[in-house]
Amino acid sequence: MSNYIIDERDDVGVCLTKTDAVPKGHKFALHDIKKGEKVKKYGYPIGRATKDIKAGEWVHSHNLKSALDEEATYFYDFNAISVPRQKATFLGYKRKNGRAGIRNEIYIIPTVGCVNDVCIRLEKAVAPLITGSIDGIYALTHQFGCSQLGEDNQNVKKLLCSIALNPNATFVLFVGLGCENNQLQAIKDYLKPFGKDNIVYFNCQDVEDEHEYGLSILKDFIQKAKDLKREEVDFSELCIGLKCGGSDGFSGITANPLVGKITDKIVSLGGSAILTEVPEMFGAEQILMNKCADKSIFDNLVKMIEDFKNFYKSNGFPVYENPSPGNKQGGITTLEEKSLGCVQKAGNTKIVDVLPYAKQVEKSGVSLLNAPGNDLIASTALAASGCQIVLFTTGRGTPFSTFVPTMKIATNDNLSTFKSNWIDFSAYSMDEKGLFDLIIKTINGNYKCKSEDVREIAFYKTGVTL
Repeated sequence: MSNYIIDERDDVGVCLTKTDAVPKGHKFALHDIKKGEKVKKYGYPIGRATKDIKAGEWVHSHNLKSALDEEATYFYDFNAISVPRQKATFLGYKRKNGRAGIRNEIYIIPTVGCVNDVCIRLEKAVAPLITGSIDGIYALTHQFGCSQLGEDNQNVKKLLCSIALNPNATFVLFVGLGCENNQLQAIKDYLKPFGKDNIVYFNCQDVEDEHEYGLSILKDFIQKAKDLKREEVDFSELCIGLKCGGSDGFSGITANPLVGKITDKIVSLGGSAILTEVPEMFGAEQILMNKCADKSIFDNLVKMIEDFKNFYKSNGFPVYENPSPGNKQGGITTLEEKSLGCVQKAGNTKIVDVLPYAKQVEKSGVSLLNAPGNDLIASTALAASGCQIVLFTTGRGTPFSTFVPTMKIATNDNLSTFKSNWIDFSAYSMDEKGLFDLIIKTINGNYKCKSEDVREIAFYKTGVTL
């Protein structure tokens, strides 16, 4: 807890002689606020006062609550900036479909959780054989693939196929069981239009020794991948994912706006960025809507927002069931406050597309993706949509990584120092050049993110399990 005192100075427009003891990262009132009045941060309302608040008083859950309108109506008032295109390149691995990877990796993907151990044993068996320019061979295990119905079953298939399409994957081995709902043939049919010749499939029930069979395929992959070289590719082939997790009171002040500047920079060089976490757009969605490049994109965004809200309400939950305990401990009080910080990662450029879950990115610029706020699910969805790297801002810290490099950007120096084994960069300095240079080193293969050896995937599950 710290005592913050603001001096009597005309230039700041406030006059405080004493304050409450305010925890680090939390808020205090700059002037008297009456019960029921809107409380503003970032220039927007973040809720209403539940009691009179005096200037200098700590503002948090005891005197502030969400004022989120579940029945909000939206309007379109375009106000994004236009970013002039500059020519730039990076060093990547060119793929036959025109995309470029920032890593030379091999994925082992189980169609169903029943064969997870087969995939893990294959990963361990080939680990000593990794050579040349190969960055890694990873078993991307999960617990689904059978006993899901309808949309859930389709989402499992679509997500696994989209993972296989990520440009960081030089080769992919799909390992099936044979009797699961998520059949290999359906995966082959889904991927056929993409013309991928770097993917091999087999069912464990169809071969005598699944380990030796899979091992022979992976050894062939290694021989073909080990001598690949990075080449100069246009920046239009780069797509970054934008994600925040374990947010705190500094997220919307340091890390998220700094990443927003990076987003604008990437777009100015012809690249792409994807923002997701739809429930963490609630309360700030109008800001995103006003950046939609045209009315049809605005309409798609409105539908995505309203569909998510209706999903919450149909399951008996209020749309403002957020922030988390960690968010509140770090200084965030309401969903509006969290969302207003979250959307800053998208920068100030126009939004060019709204993507369904597991859909591949198609346009240069900023796209919005339909996925929830859960860290693992959202990060997986970003990478499955084609992001070669995820920029992950955090005020609390986390060790996880999705299946592409996941760069942890701390909101404050204390976290960066205390968890130096997790954190790649501290945004507290607001060093735009420093962060951009680190990203370039990462995509060119000259820096490895702290959590890069951890590879995890998670699904967006909406239905029943048999």
